[in-house]
Amino acid sequence: MVDTETRDTVLVIGLGRFGGQVAASLTRLGHEVLAIDGDAQVVQRWSDRLSYVAQLDSTNEEALRQLGVAEIQRAIVGIGTDIEASVLTVLALNDIGVREIWAKAITAKHGKILDAVGADHVIYPEAAMGERVAHLITGRMLDFIEFDDGYAIAKVRAPAEAVGKTLAESALRTKYGVTVVGVKMTGSDFTYARPETMVYGGALLIVAGETAKVQRFSAIT
Repeated sequence: MVDTETRDTVLVIGLGRFGGQVAASLTRLGHEVLAIDGDAQVVQRWSDRLSYVAQLDSTNEEALRQLGVAEIQRAIVGIGTDIEASVLTVLALNDIGVREIWAKAITAKHGKILDAVGADHVIYPEAAMGERVAHLITGRMLDFIEFDDGYAIAKVRAPAEAVGKTLAESALRTKYGVTVVGVKMTGSDFTYARPETMVYGGALLIVAGETAKVQRFSAIT
């Protein structure tokens, strides 16, 4: 049984491309990670990179309990192609009482099933990345994140009409319906936007608003 008494321990099930990246990132952020995979070779590859790695059938509720999974509050199920294992794993974690379950889905139907059996957060990493790249390729945004409710945040270059003016003077929100959240000048730290913030040539703007309006604004930058 693994000692999982710390609140920072996160369970990651499935060490494929997605699960492995999540586990590695969590470790870099200072979290203890208990990782599970059914493939012995995969477990061996990750054994010296993560806090705890175990070869286990993640659909086996009793085996999960013996490992100490019931003491963990947060879990990420990164199993993708084996939909049955993905669903049964979420079901087992829910029955054990894991408080917060994140699960990867590869199709909308898969996601609906995960939600129905107890996943608190269903994520579609391939679809999300594809959408993001499409926006970046077809627009002039340097970065882009879209939320489920039709809103987005983007990093764009300041348009010529805003250069040499304060944000209040350029009135970008009035003209384009986007809110400038922050400004990054060359060689300076990121600053939160205020009406009196001056925008200089080469500045980067972090803007938020309805997705369509953010896209239109990025087209002029």
